[in-house]
Amino acid sequence: MATKTSVSRKIGGIELYLKRVFGLMSGAVGVTALTTFVMLISGAWTGLIHNGGLSATYYIIVFGGLALSLWAQARAFSMKPSTAIWLLFLYSVMMGIVITPMIFVSSPASVLMAIVLAAVMFACMALFGYKTAKDLSFLGMFLFLGMIGLILVGIVSLFLPLGATFNTIVCLIGILVFALFTAYDMQTLKNAYYTLGNGEQKDQLAVLGALHMYISFIALFEYILRLLNNRN
Repeated sequence: MATKTSVSRKIGGIELYLKRVFGLMSGAVGVTALTTFVMLISGAWTGLIHNGGLSATYYIIVFGGLALSLWAQARAFSMKPSTAIWLLFLYSVMMGIVITPMIFVSSPASVLMAIVLAAVMFACMALFGYKTAKDLSFLGMFLFLGMIGLILVGIVSLFLPLGATFNTIVCLIGILVFALFTAYDMQTLKNAYYTLGNGEQKDQLAVLGALHMYISFIALFEYILRLLNNRN
C-alpha cells in the first residue's frame, strides 16, 4: 500500500510539474501573439522597416533576444523562479516583435495553417518524448550543432538573400531539428524531474523547460510559415 501511494504521488507530482511547464509556455506563446497583434494594428511594425529593408532596431531586438535566451539558460539555476518567469515573458515580447514582419507579408490562411501544423507537430513530438522508452540523449549533440548551423544561416540571411531552393531546404531542416528538439527536451524534462532534489530546483527547471519548449514551438511555426510563403 505504501509503495502504491509513493508511486501515485510521483505520478501526481510530475503531472503538476509538466502542467506548470506547459502553462508557462502557453502563456509565453500568448504574449508573443498579443505583441504581434498590437504591433500590426498600431502600425508600430513600420519602425522595423527602413528603406525597404529591416531597420537597425530590428537587428538589435533579434540579437538582444538571442543573447537574453542564452544568458537565461546559463543562469537558470542561479536565479529565482519568479525572475526567470519575467525574463521568459520579456523574451516572448521580443520574439513577438521579431516575427511581426513575417506575419505582415503572409496571408491569413498561411499564418493559420502554420499555427495548426506547428501545434499538431509539437504536440505529437512532445507526447512521443514523454512516452518513448528509447533513450534520446544521443540526439543532443546533433541537435545542438544543427541549431547552431540554423542560427548562422539565419544571421547570414538577414544580410544576404537566399535562393528559393536553398531557403526551402533550410526550412525543412529547421522543422526536423526543432521537432526532434521537442521530443528530446520533453524526455530530458521528465528524467530531470526524478533526479532533482528540492522544490526550488524543480521550479527553476520548470521555467527553463518552458523556455526550451517555447523556443521549439516558435521555431516550428516560423519555419513552417517560411516554407508556406516560399511555396506561394
